[in-house]
Amino acid sequence: MSDAKDTPPNAPEVEALALAAIEALPDAFKDEAARVALRVEDFATQEVLKGLGIDDPFSLTGLYDGIPLTEKSVFDQPSHPDAIWLFRRPILDEWIERGDVSLTALVAHIYIHELAHHFGWSDDDIASIDEWWT
Repeated sequence: MSDAKDTPPNAPEVEALALAAIEALPDAFKDEAARVALRVEDFATQEVLKGLGIDDPFSLTGLYDGIPLTEKSVFDQPSHPDAIWLFRRPILDEWIERGDVSLTALVAHIYIHELAHHFGWSDDDIASIDEWWT
């Protein structure tokens, strides 16, 4: 985090929180999670928002962009690596609005939710990793 109390975390600081979430995963998931590219931007692009039918850019905190492992085939020719996108400004807004959770926990929760799409996890699988999931 920034040393200054009045400065919100920048993109590299949010990325560091997500990377710490990878390190906190059970060993069985760490290597595969590390293969998914991690990107932090202030907001999703207008093209992404439009494609998802989202009008408010503050309502999208994260996005998985890729083919879930449960759907991949050796015949797939991906045009880009699987990626998890975290959107800093909506994350910070949610953190402030909640007021009852650390930024570290919120970033980890959003990251794990997006990672669940990559792994094709069930709700029970997610709940075993993320205590927020119910």
